[in-house]
Amino acid sequence: MPMLAIEQYQKHFLEYLQQQEIRRQPQNLYEPIDYILGLGGKRMRPVLTLMAAEIFDCDFRQALPAAMAVEVFHNFSLVHDDIMDDAPLRRGKETVHERWNLNAGILSGDAMLILAYQYFEQYRPEIFRDLAKLFSKTALEVCEGQQWDVDFETREDVTIPEYLKMIEYKTAVLVGAAMKMGAIIAETSEDQAQLIYDFGSNLGIAFQLQDDYLDVFGNPETFGKQIGGDIIENKKTYLYLKAMAFSDKAQTEQLRHLYSIQPSDNGDKIESVAAIFNATGASDATQQAIREYTMKAFDMLGRLQISEDKKATLKAFGEKLMERKV
Repeated sequence: MPMLAIEQYQKHFLEYLQQQEIRRQPQNLYEPIDYILGLGGKRMRPVLTLMAAEIFDCDFRQALPAAMAVEVFHNFSLVHDDIMDDAPLRRGKETVHERWNLNAGILSGDAMLILAYQYFEQYRPEIFRDLAKLFSKTALEVCEGQQWDVDFETREDVTIPEYLKMIEYKTAVLVGAAMKMGAIIAETSEDQAQLIYDFGSNLGIAFQLQDDYLDVFGNPETFGKQIGGDIIENKKTYLYLKAMAFSDKAQTEQLRHLYSIQPSDNGDKIESVAAIFNATGASDATQQAIREYTMKAFDMLGRLQISEDKKATLKAFGEKLMERKV
């Protein structure tokens, strides 16, 4: 069974999403859900669920409800993250709590988490059990990752292993789980399901580290977010932690100072911090870590018992994901 192109999985998933009856009563509960799910994005997580099912010789259509659960959960976490960050925009449009209000953001988010679970009810009991178990574990880890992220804002002693664990939980576990769900639906072995989970998880860490890197050194035309946003918010990313590890006394003091101020014009601050990231070798070290996690993901592929052309499809997906240009 030949794999489809990524764009085709996206198209099939979108058609399925549009068939869902989300506009119910009371309107003020369901309208925000319909709104956030309609904001677009690349739908990469649900696409991974569909792809993983086909990787293990199962028709991707069987994985559509689980893919929907992944997408609803991901968007639920964004609604609540945006409240915590007081973010005005999401994908260039007003966030739910801005467009409605805080209470709508909280309650509609709660409903989305429950809706996500309901999609698993379309599977027979043993598949339902395995999907729900994986989902609960992952959802809790995402919450833990988010809390660590909040805690790290006020801590001066965050270590690199702690930071990597935070991005693994906040971002990567959902990528891994999205793929493992496809494997569960295809009823492959636990060993193969774990390998595809590890492939997704390592790719997720690489992707997040690349996000950190592009936030400082990316091209504003293609990055889609404000360049230097993490620096403006004094976020201690992988780049910052590496710079602190490699810096001499003067650079350490300068970095600490720059991360304690909120100037009215951030241009100079971003430039100064970026210069330190380059001078200390932190930017090179970050690019090296991105390569290492990408290679770790590709190593998992080598151990999967699937055809070479399917391995090539997954590798191409990984490369496409990591291709976002600086």
